[in-house]
Parts: sequence; C-alpha cells; structure tokens
Amino acid sequence: MTDYYRPIPCETGRWQLAGGWVRFSQCELLRRGEAPRVVDGAPDAVLAALTAPRAPLLGLSLDRPRIMGIVNTTPDSFSDGGAYDGAEQVRLLAAQGAEILDIGGESTRPGAREVPAAEEIARVTPAIAAGRGLAAVSVDTRKAEVARAAVAAGAGLVNDVSGFDFDPAMAGTVAAAGVPVCLMHAQGIPETMQDNPTYGDVLLDVYDALAERIARAEAAGIARDRIVIDPGIGFGKTQAHNLAILRRISVYHGLGCAVLLGVSRKRFIGSIGGAERPADRVAGTLAVTLSGVAQGIQIHRVHDVAETRQGLALWRAVTTETN
Repeated sequence: MTDYYRPIPCETGRWQLAGGWVRFSQCELLRRGEAPRVVDGAPDAVLAALTAPRAPLLGLSLDRPRIMGIVNTTPDSFSDGGAYDGAEQVRLLAAQGAEILDIGGESTRPGAREVPAAEEIARVTPAIAAGRGLAAVSVDTRKAEVARAAVAAGAGLVNDVSGFDFDPAMAGTVAAAGVPVCLMHAQGIPETMQDNPTYGDVLLDVYDALAERIARAEAAGIARDRIVIDPGIGFGKTQAHNLAILRRISVYHGLGCAVLLGVSRKRFIGSIGGAERPADRVAGTLAVTLSGVAQGIQIHRVHDVAETRQGLALWRAVTTETN
C-alpha cells in the first residue's frame, strides 16, 4: 500500500515547506480506502522532497506566491469570449502586475474543439512578441509545433494542459529547447472531459498521474527542477473532485516540484458562489487562490491580475510582522 504525506500548515512549524512561506510540523498520512491520520513527520526521502527549496522559475524566486496572467488569443474563451486583442491583453496584464504572461491560442474550455497548429501559431506569436520585456512569457499549448514556434518568438516556459499526453513529440521538443515546462493533469480532452469524469480517489489518482508525467519528462531529459505541476482543477473533474483536491492540495509538494493552481473564474466557483457570469467570479477566485497560498502553492494562474495582486498584498500585510 502506497503512503502519501500531506504537510499540515502550522505557523510555528519545525520545517519550511518547499523553501517558501509555509511551515509544518505534522503531516496527514493518506492511504487509499483509509481515513486520514495525523502523524509527526514523514520518512526522510519524503521530508527532503517537501522541504527542498524550489528552483527559480523564469528568473522569479518561488519563496513567495507569483501571479501568472491569462492571455487568451482565442475567439471562444469561456471567460471573455475573445473580447481582447492578444497584444492588448499582454500590455494590460503586465501593467497590472502579472509576473508571468501565459499566452494561449486554443481554448481548452469544456467542449472546445482542436485548433490547427498553424492557426494557433498565428494567434500566439504576435502576443508573445508584445510581451517580451514586459514580463516573463509562457505559451499555453498541447502541440510541439506550436511550442517550437513560441519559444523561437520568446516564450520561456511551455504550459501543456495535457501533461505530454496529447502530442508524443512534446517532451522531446521541450527538452531540446531547454525551457521549463508545466505539466497539468487532465482526464480526457476538452471536447469530452466533463462528460463523466470518475476516479477511485481523485486526490491520490491525480498525484500518481502527475508522478508518471514527471518520470516521463525526466526520461526525455528534462530535469525535475525545470518541471512545474498543476493538478488541473476543472479538467475532467466534477465540483466534488475539485474541492477534494483543493482541501488537501499541499500533498502535491511531495512530488518535489513547484505547483501551479488555476481556478480563475471556473464553473464550480460560480455554482457555489451564485455567480452565473464568469466575470462575476473574481471574489470567489480570490478566496480559493488564498486558500492555495495558505498551503504553499507557488504560482497562481488568473484572469484578474490587479485584484489578485491586491489580495496578495493584504495577505502579506496581515501574515507578516515587521518591527
């Protein structure tokens, strides 16, 4: 039976979680089919993975939360419906304080259809060019051809929502480019992922799937310190699945990688918070984001950069004592 250890945040904890702002002294021991059990500490190898400082990403240290702004260059985004030109979004989000600009040219909302690579490249490369010098830039794509063009245009990170499952050439492409990668978990593809997602234990099933993706990336020549992981909230998951992951998301620090959380304006926030329109889900998004910050999650992918920046500033003010 596999054991999983979730660090329990504690203000005066013995250990520093991932070299960041959260401390812990105890863990929840998680096993399939058993109730969680609080234990003092964890095996040495697990503690090493939980406490090792994460490497800087795109020149940004990960000892505090970082904001990744979402730039959609698609006409069918669920959040803004293509209301903005890509270069315009880039300038706006950079001015609001986005530290990373995540530029995508293919919608991955539930039911979205695949976009030809040439069209996707034509959408993202002008926005990438516009973002150079304003902030770090990543490309949100599942396709190796798009990733190559994006890196050539100036993207420094590849954010693959399929976790290398969609395009067999993607792992080798990222390794050859020498750039970091974000590997997300998704069950299924956007066209069908919300039809009937099922898991035995969603928290641990996603953990195992991410571990497999990390191993695949390392086998392709990508060092673990260049890998970011994302549990994929809303990608082949019900509301109950999303909440189960969010309640214990700190377990994923045990994989030894930085963790990205993307909950911005998602449907479950509207369902719970009574906000039908995605644009009305800013407050709910910030609440979930701060719950992730409390569990040491390093990177937060959001539409509403200014509001998130304000929320993080207030969080820092009330959690940090200065003399």
